[in-house]
Amino acid sequence: MIRLEIPGIGDITLKHVVFDVNGTLAVDGNLLPGVPGLMKELGKQLTVHLLTADTHGKQSQIDRELELTAVRIQPGNEAKQKADFVTELGAGETVSVGQGANDALMLGSAVIGICLLSPEGTALETLLQADLIVPDIQSALELLLNPIRLKASLRK
Repeated sequence: MIRLEIPGIGDITLKHVVFDVNGTLAVDGNLLPGVPGLMKELGKQLTVHLLTADTHGKQSQIDRELELTAVRIQPGNEAKQKADFVTELGAGETVSVGQGANDALMLGSAVIGICLLSPEGTALETLLQADLIVPDIQSALELLLNPIRLKASLRK
């Protein structure tokens, strides 16, 4: 759990983090460098959830590497499925991380939405729904592992 008191926003208690997989944690179905170690550390503070359509068919391998099991999103209404997942967890206690067009509603529904710039591209609508934008997944993970940075970036 991460507790934050953010001036101009108020008190936030984070219990969950939801990640899109392809384009966010992985590119072309392969985890990006440093992700497994940083995810393991983050799992000590938050319950980690993965959402994927398994575009590249490599999610089982990613699950093994991260020692997690991703929720598979079904074709059609992917953005709504992701946002509904965040809502069911408790949007007020969830931070979400993504970059694709089907991540926009997920970022907008979470108490904190983090959009990252990806080698696969970043959807404009997702960028506009985010509370924060970071250059890459490593930066997003380090931001969550050092939550005082969230306070510094989000204060009003």
